Amino acid sequence: MSEIQKGLVRSSDHPLRISVISDTHNFLPQSVETAIAGADEIWHLGDVCRSDILDSVRKLGPPVIVVRGNNDSQQTWPLEISLTRNGLTFRLIHIPPSLSNLGKTDVLLHGHTHVPRDEIINGVRILNPGAIGKANKGAPPSYAWLEIGPQGTINWRVLPP
Repeated sequence: MSEIQKGLVRSSDHPLRISVISDTHNFLPQSVETAIAGADEIWHLGDVCRSDILDSVRKLGPPVIVVRGNNDSQQTWPLEISLTRNGLTFRLIHIPPSLSNLGKTDVLLHGHTHVPRDEIINGVRILNPGAIGKANKGAPPSYAWLEIGPQGTINWRVLPP
């Protein structure tokens, strides 16, 4: 069973701390590596580019879940993953879908735009941690922490590297 298959459903009686990164584009600052090593899980929302970046992330210890971005050549990485954490469903994808295709999920996380996002559309919370590797549209480089409480409460924080 793969690392991804083992972690599709997870519940905990304490808040789960998820580090969410995206669009590293061959760059992961040491400050981010140090910070995310303390996560319960690390979710990478695509555009890793060189797989050795992901190897570095995996060596940090927490389980790593990754989706393939439009600049990734690793065909074994899925384009999309659905997960359940503390009773909430999460859809991880690189390129955000159209608003008519949000699907049946509580939270959609995406990368691609390189701009942080936190909004609710049609009852779905949409989150983007921004980009570590290349800022865009005036947004500085960033990554995020997602804390999922035991009853499904969410705390989302976007931080600079």
